[in-house]
Amino acid sequence: MTTATYDRFRGTLETYFDRTAAKAWEQLTSDAPVSGIRATVRAGRTEMRDTLLSWLPHDMTGLRLLDAGCGTGALAVAAAERGAQVVAIDVAGSLVQIARDRAPSTLAIDWRVGDLLDPALGPFDHVVAMDSLIHYPARDIVTVVQRLAARTHGSILLTFAPQTPLLLAMLGMGRLFPRSDRSPAILPVRDRRLRTLIRTALPDARIGRDRRVSASFYTSHALEVLP
Repeated sequence: MTTATYDRFRGTLETYFDRTAAKAWEQLTSDAPVSGIRATVRAGRTEMRDTLLSWLPHDMTGLRLLDAGCGTGALAVAAAERGAQVVAIDVAGSLVQIARDRAPSTLAIDWRVGDLLDPALGPFDHVVAMDSLIHYPARDIVTVVQRLAARTHGSILLTFAPQTPLLLAMLGMGRLFPRSDRSPAILPVRDRRLRTLIRTALPDARIGRDRRVSASFYTSHALEVLP
């Protein structure tokens, strides 16, 4: 992964969420009524978030967690409620502001706008990247995981878009919908290839649990990497 490639993808996401879709994502991640398409995405994201949280310790007192691509902050809040010291970062300042406004002020959450790979964020016990890497090619995903693994003591939980006929068909159908219902291009990757690339980049790491969540217009695959 070159800096130019990574910055290009990251810049596209920042533009989309800050200039185009902040209001839509604020609504999607709330209890407000949404369209049928967005309702399936909301349900799928909730199921995925619950899955990732179930892979983290129930008591996280004293543990440091990076929510890499925190969005509007639901996972960060849940982890902080378990006692974790959470650094929640996203490229989109508008989403971080929503998260900050929603979160109880008593929780130990350090809200940041910036790059999830910033070494100044320090070391962590656990890292969660829920749907924040689905817009990157497989090799870029692996490079991100490799760089995070260098300062992660426990687990890295990430999700990717699995390359399945159903997802490819849905992505094709998505081009028929209004632009307000679209996000930046999702780049499906092959499960087996991603695992191979991770094992090659991190030969001492172990790939643990995995789970796929499919809810109509939401499809994402969770993977646990143990550095």
